Amino acid sequence: MKTAYLSLGTNLGDRLQNLTDAVQMLNASDGISVVRISSVYQTDPVGYEDQDVFFNIALEIETSLSPDELLQRCLAIELELGRVRLFKWGPRLIDIDLLLYENVEMDTEKLKIPHPYMKERAFVMTPLQEIAEPVAAEYWQDDLVAGQTVLKTDFRIEQ
Repeated sequence: MKTAYLSLGTNLGDRLQNLTDAVQMLNASDGISVVRISSVYQTDPVGYEDQDVFFNIALEIETSLSPDELLQRCLAIELELGRVRLFKWGPRLIDIDLLLYENVEMDTEKLKIPHPYMKERAFVMTPLQEIAEPVAAEYWQDDLVAGQTVLKTDFRIEQ
């Protein structure tokens, strides 16, 4: 089994239910076991800012899937939950990003590992730091996340 880290976010509908459904679907998938779930963080949108605030979490998983297979499973779960991609950085029912996969480095048309924007996003790095501080420390850059609002909520997502 390989260790991977995912970032999940939502700002449409019942955000806590969206995150819960995604975590449960990931955990029920063949070859995926959810190991750790961060707290839920409320974050301002990045890119396109005229939209509702997001709820974000990070997951540590163990997987027997390859990086490409894991990406395909994440995209399938997004579709199963009803995600529609209207425009870049737009509102979303659920977003599941593959951040890291073991020590793999990839740069293909469909998949880049480490995720190319993770260092710039406090909504990714803060939850990741909570569940995997040594891993996050390798990528954390204060100057890139300075000024981004990330509020830890009292909500928790259970498996």
